[in-house]
Amino acid sequence: MILIKEQWELGVMRVAGKKLAEIVAGLREKIVVGVPTIDLDRITEEAILAAGAKPAFKGYKVGRAVFPATICVSINEQVVHGIPSKRRVAEGDLVSLDFGLVYGGYYADTAFSVAMPPFDADTARLLDTTEKSLYEAVARARVNNRIGDIGHSVQSYCESRGLGVVTQFVGHGVGRKLHEEPSVPNFGKAGTGYPLKPGMVLALEPMITLGSPRTRVLKDDWTVVTEDGSRAAHFEHTVAITPAGPEILTVL
Repeated sequence: MILIKEQWELGVMRVAGKKLAEIVAGLREKIVVGVPTIDLDRITEEAILAAGAKPAFKGYKVGRAVFPATICVSINEQVVHGIPSKRRVAEGDLVSLDFGLVYGGYYADTAFSVAMPPFDADTARLLDTTEKSLYEAVARARVNNRIGDIGHSVQSYCESRGLGVVTQFVGHGVGRKLHEEPSVPNFGKAGTGYPLKPGMVLALEPMITLGSPRTRVLKDDWTVVTEDGSRAAHFEHTVAITPAGPEILTVL
């Protein structure tokens, strides 16, 4: 069921989103060459708890698989859901972090990608295009538009620039649960799909590749990688649909 949030609920989610954005701002400075990704996980969990919130991903279940960490950290060909480990960030790595928190019973969800210098022009193009495609999606998150308008904007923007749009994993509604209806694909036909209404809150999250968009899941049951080994980037914001237009909740 697609849930419409009341004003007081949006108020709580605004606070949750701001707390998450503050943690992102501090975390960006910690992503440096040589840092083990498990340290990034620890730093993030400590920051979430210090903010009076709880990690959204730790203990999350899909079937029998239970996610063991606070953040998803995906490097280079890893698209999403990478598990933190002793692996150290290296020069030239493209690092994507995806995580969320629960505050006052409501979820906020975000993701961003950064590249460690030195990195090539293709990586720069991938990062720039993926991030801009997120804001193309946000611009379509308006009352009386449809879910297909969001997906079409991402797909057309990225594919016109020679990049692949992952279709196996999509955005989603968010609120009392981390994943609510509706699903929000990064592809589709404009003017189709569920109509956007005031009070809907969506997690918009383009996942874009330098090569084929096809993916597969590793034996750890979580880490998603590109089939052809090409690099991927991931950006995400939690966005409320309001009468005045889209409101990004996960920004300062």
